[in-house]
Amino acid sequence: MTPATLIALALIIPAATAVLLPLFSGRPDVREATTLLGAVILFATVLQLLPHILAGGTPSLAIWTVIPGLTIAFTVEPLGMLFALIASGLWIVNSVYSIGYMRAEGAHRQTLFYVCFALAIASTMGIALAGNLFTLFLFYELLTFTTWPLVTHRATPEARAAGRLYLMMLFGASTVLLLPAIAWTGILAGTLDFAPGGILGGRVDALELGILLALFVFGAAKAAVMPLHLWLPAAMVAPTPVSALLHAVAVVKAGVFTILKVVVYIFGVGTLADSDGGDWLVIVAGVTVISASLIALRQDNLKRRLAYSTISQLSYVVLGVALFTPLAILGAALHIAAHAVSKITLFFAAGSLHIGAHVDDVSRMDGVGRKMPWTMGSFAVGALSMIGVPPTAGFLGKWFILLAAVQIEEWFAVAVIVVSTLLNAGYFLPILYRAFARIPSKDIGKATESPWPMVASLLVTAAVTVLLFVRPGAPFELAEMLAGIATIDAGGSGVVQFPPEGTNP
Repeated sequence: MTPATLIALALIIPAATAVLLPLFSGRPDVREATTLLGAVILFATVLQLLPHILAGGTPSLAIWTVIPGLTIAFTVEPLGMLFALIASGLWIVNSVYSIGYMRAEGAHRQTLFYVCFALAIASTMGIALAGNLFTLFLFYELLTFTTWPLVTHRATPEARAAGRLYLMMLFGASTVLLLPAIAWTGILAGTLDFAPGGILGGRVDALELGILLALFVFGAAKAAVMPLHLWLPAAMVAPTPVSALLHAVAVVKAGVFTILKVVVYIFGVGTLADSDGGDWLVIVAGVTVISASLIALRQDNLKRRLAYSTISQLSYVVLGVALFTPLAILGAALHIAAHAVSKITLFFAAGSLHIGAHVDDVSRMDGVGRKMPWTMGSFAVGALSMIGVPPTAGFLGKWFILLAAVQIEEWFAVAVIVVSTLLNAGYFLPILYRAFARIPSKDIGKATESPWPMVASLLVTAAVTVLLFVRPGAPFELAEMLAGIATIDAGGSGVVQFPPEGTNP
């Protein structure tokens, strides 16, 4: 098949899966088999695009020109390829996990759950493969509306309130901030197409550059940069597979993906490096990293602790972007992949504790690791990755961002990484101590491992968390290609010290 056909299929397969699922609402086995089949076929389709990108190609597909200058078009480049691989691959394991979780919990409206999940993946594919800001915005908004029913799935007053906040913050930010930023970019550059080196070089002064960057960063509220982060902890009322979707597979990744892609392909890393218009972003990202970590320390509910951990870890990506060097871009891209597999492991484990031990709070986890060793062993791998301990994937992104910060003598960023690493240890290691070192309580004594689809899924993601450190393979190659693109400068000299000798894994 041609690359253009593969792009079309990557968009059609999850959407077609969503259309088929209601036909089998009365036959759960067939419905879930259809979900799994759609996920596997999508991943296989995305994998077929990978050789074209690694060979230096940028396949594209134009669908429809709404008016001159506004075209729904798709182009596959290294960052989009990385995001598409993450989302399509994790859809498979999340689907397997969902089968075990939703059945064990006896959840209602399961067909609607799987339909919305497939539509969310279709939206994510559109974001990943978008060839211009107009296309990205359309699918970015579609992702908000397809995940809203998942946030409110339990239909409790708390879930409905979380859903209202979810819509208000995400749709409000993208409408009030992101859309004007896109329109302003089109006026300044005369195009909305993504281009290596950016399209704004030489067209804006430092003040305009800073304002426009702020509109993009805060308009992409899915990245949960403070203060536009409150929707994320509130959304924890959703079932655990939804939390995994929000935190690892699609929603938050769409936010940091948008910021990273805009910096590389709209502003240009060199343009921002040569200007002081983006200097504020290091401070904002650093404050978010530290503040969210401090809040996480005080959370007893496990999913809320993981939610604030997500807010902090996302801003590692933003911090890497804010250094405006190719090496930091490499680290930011790698951290997107590392956070995806690590955080989905942690949420899978949290859901397993909910089902197998009926435990949702850290204070009630004494000895649970002795009763649920597979669950808590996998949790330990994910936690160590979020701290940044080798040999786990979380080490790589942090390492390259730290190297980049030292290289340009950005000591605030260095301090943020060091202090936040200690804070990460402060809110993860006590969980592991309780789980494995303490004697099980009476309630924990009755705990058993969750159904095998759940345990198998979290074992797979924990293994991938280690594998991405041992053999980073295609994700590293794609991140390295993106860093190479970041050396292209459309408007200034840029910072092109990449890669420093001896940093390749």
